[in-house]
Amino acid sequence: MPSTAAHALTDSLGNTATLREPGSAAALNDFVEGFIACEARAVNVLQAAGDPSAIVQACCAALHMFAESAQAPGNARPFIDRALAHAPAASEREQRFVAAVAAWVHGDLPRAIALHEEQARLFPRDLASLKLGQYHLFNRGDSPGMLRLALQALPAAADVPYLHGMLAFGWEQCHRLTEAEAAARHAVRLCRKEPWAHHALAHVMLTQGRIGEGADFMAGVSDTWTGLNSFMVTHNWWHQALFLLEQDRHAEVLALYDSQVWGVVKEYTQDQINAVSLLARLELAGVDVGHRWADVAGHLALRLADHVLPFLDLQYLYGLARAGRTEAARTLLRNIEAHAATRTEAHERTVWKQVCEPAARGLLAHAQGDWATAAEQLGLALPRLLEIGGSHAQRDLFHQIWLDALQRNGQWAAVQNLLQPMANAQLESVRLARQVGVVNGALGLLLPHQG
Repeated sequence: MPSTAAHALTDSLGNTATLREPGSAAALNDFVEGFIACEARAVNVLQAAGDPSAIVQACCAALHMFAESAQAPGNARPFIDRALAHAPAASEREQRFVAAVAAWVHGDLPRAIALHEEQARLFPRDLASLKLGQYHLFNRGDSPGMLRLALQALPAAADVPYLHGMLAFGWEQCHRLTEAEAAARHAVRLCRKEPWAHHALAHVMLTQGRIGEGADFMAGVSDTWTGLNSFMVTHNWWHQALFLLEQDRHAEVLALYDSQVWGVVKEYTQDQINAVSLLARLELAGVDVGHRWADVAGHLALRLADHVLPFLDLQYLYGLARAGRTEAARTLLRNIEAHAATRTEAHERTVWKQVCEPAARGLLAHAQGDWATAAEQLGLALPRLLEIGGSHAQRDLFHQIWLDALQRNGQWAAVQNLLQPMANAQLESVRLARQVGVVNGALGLLLPHQG
């Protein structure tokens, strides 16, 4: 018979774990280690779902929430309810983790973030809590908060390579590129298979225009991208595709799309937005993507009422519209507007109403060839796009679409003013150089030998 007494053990990071079933320790460690290492084994905690221990049930609830779907809170609720019921028998650290996950399930992200911040101060080796806190802060566009959270843990967890990967991405999102690269390289020295550090370094190199070096680096560590969750493996290949796209290596980008970016877990949100973003960028670069939109749109059409994150909804909408699923895209726009009207938390209401709505109208207009509306509505949203979450590299898609709308609307002077500084900072980018040539030709700015 199962034991009714709780057993105080420690997880692999040295945090006390109060388990009703001692045999659950391996599954719990798979969650803790797998989550911070971006590995698929994090889901193994579900094999211990019969253990009523608060920490196990909270981890199971978190896994369901990571589905980022409209159904996720309902699927997570039985687990978090059991976690809360058994929380009095758990440690202080575990109780706080349970409370943070419960706040997430119930839609109270400010409370969840506050609890993760408190956890980082009091139990800085609870790196699963720290990474979950970074996830929420990232989705709210609070990159300083992401960095501050990781810095809090540094004195106590400097031996853990994955903390340095978390630090690296926080530094990069705060535009502190020197510190970001140093942290990422330190993480990789500690553990060559640190995909989040690879990811952070890809961001640094793309931002600094080190296109060839970035492509070589990612190719050189790609042999370690095994056993990862679908987001991490598809997203790192997505980053490699961005380097190749800057070099106009279009056939190779299409091949990466087909073999690595789309098709790992087609039902997952992050795999879907990687696909939307890469197909859109290819088209903006003048590449015919064939029938690839149709397969993605079939999955996006199931997300018309999700509204988990505005960053996701915007890409669902654009993907549907680009695939010719215009009525579905219009339905999603109406649903976004209705959802925005019902938000009560101040940040949420502002982001959905003042940023997501105009961006959605602009994206739909662009997909339908209404360049003036696209330029106007995206122009309203772009200065505040940080607030919807996503990384600099991910949000750049919306900037590229806006530039395309301006150009197609004949606003050549505006395009030149925006595009030339980008090309100046990205001297290796064949894509930008080619686009600058088109703009200069339209404006009569080509030198005689360039005509």
